Amino acid sequence: ALHNRDYLLLHLGFFTCGFHVAFLVTHLPGEVAICGLNAKVAGWSLAIIGLANVAGSLLAGRWVSRYRSKYLLFWMYGSRALLIAWYLLMPPTAWTFYLFAAGLGFTWLATVSPTAAIVGKLFGTRYLATLFGLTLLSHQIGGFLGAWLGGLALSAFGDFTWMWYADMALAFAAALVNLPIRE
Repeated sequence: ALHNRDYLLLHLGFFTCGFHVAFLVTHLPGEVAICGLNAKVAGWSLAIIGLANVAGSLLAGRWVSRYRSKYLLFWMYGSRALLIAWYLLMPPTAWTFYLFAAGLGFTWLATVSPTAAIVGKLFGTRYLATLFGLTLLSHQIGGFLGAWLGGLALSAFGDFTWMWYADMALAFAAALVNLPIRE
């Protein structure tokens, strides 16, 4: 499997998912504080992410049976990049955070079902747990880097600006690397 180009591209996309999710869960409260907003905004934003995640994950599971998974992943990662760009252009208000959280939450773990579906299509179900587990390992490595580099960026620059740009670039890259995957 590690010699399969499509499987490796899937790993790259899922790495980005981990980077994105861990960066936001770890550092969204700090971003809210930097913007001078009440800590309740961070709490509500994380709650909105969780609620939107439920809806997005359920719909993604349904969409996997109707649409090609690589296109679902393209749109999910692409929408994350666009949402980050939108967030960076908007004034830092509570409603900006709430709308940002709803949009991101909708794709939060919705990437799991199309990613697992592609692994199953590529290799069958016999080794699905092992091969998806390895894909999840790349997600976790991305998650480690998202949380850790966010802290380094804050220490070095006093804010998360460069992390937002890196996250947006990774999301665009993840969207694009899913397109050539052969399901």
